[in-house]
Amino acid sequence: MILAYSIAMGLVLGFLLFELTGLVAGGLVTPGYFALYFDQPWLIAQAVALALATMSLTRLAAMFLVLYGRRRFIVTVIIGFALQWTAAALFWGPGLAKTRIDALGYIIPGILANEMDRQGAGRTLAALLMISCLVRVLLRLTGILH
Repeated sequence: MILAYSIAMGLVLGFLLFELTGLVAGGLVTPGYFALYFDQPWLIAQAVALALATMSLTRLAAMFLVLYGRRRFIVTVIIGFALQWTAAALFWGPGLAKTRIDALGYIIPGILANEMDRQGAGRTLAALLMISCLVRVLLRLTGILH
């Protein structure tokens, strides 16, 4: 249930940020997930590193493939998923990588990479940090997160 509250707060705050500034905070659900993982900064760092690698590989692929719109987004998410799968297999071993389900690790890097590619990594990460912090504070203030 805490995940639902966190994502809902991230959606509302992200929408307000977009309306006021035109910036997207790394995708619709990303701020809500990041807010829940502030106590595990290595997971956030891993997701950001994978997103940067995903963005770079998508740009490289776009030099050889026709990538735009929905096709570019899907390819970006697939690359992010593949990078996380590979990293998990190297870190935890192939058996655990096949069974571990973690949305922050598998889906978020591709979504984040897509937004960083569209509006710039610095602007996206700054917006993501701001909205994630606000969500975290609101979760604490409302007593949802202890």
